[in-house]
Amino acid sequence: MDDLQKLKKELAKQDPESWKGYEERFETFKLGALLKRARIEAGLTQKQIADQLHTTKSVISRMENHAKDIRLSTLEKFAKAVGRDIQVALI
Repeated sequence: MDDLQKLKKELAKQDPESWKGYEERFETFKLGALLKRARIEAGLTQKQIADQLHTTKSVISRMENHAKDIRLSTLEKFAKAVGRDIQVALI
């Protein structure tokens, strides 16, 4: 078990209510961070991605900061805009 997992387990014991839904929130955060990193690595602004996806900069910002309930087709368009592919797995 790595240090982060140990810390999480210890904090969850101290305040279990605040850790409810942690895993789901973490996955949402991780997806947004991946989108943002891919956009930055592609050298594109949120506005440029928004223009390619025919949406607004605020929609792209929400995807990167709150990545919740994003349609797979939207993720595929985002990936194409930054020159990447989407890989989906059930584990």
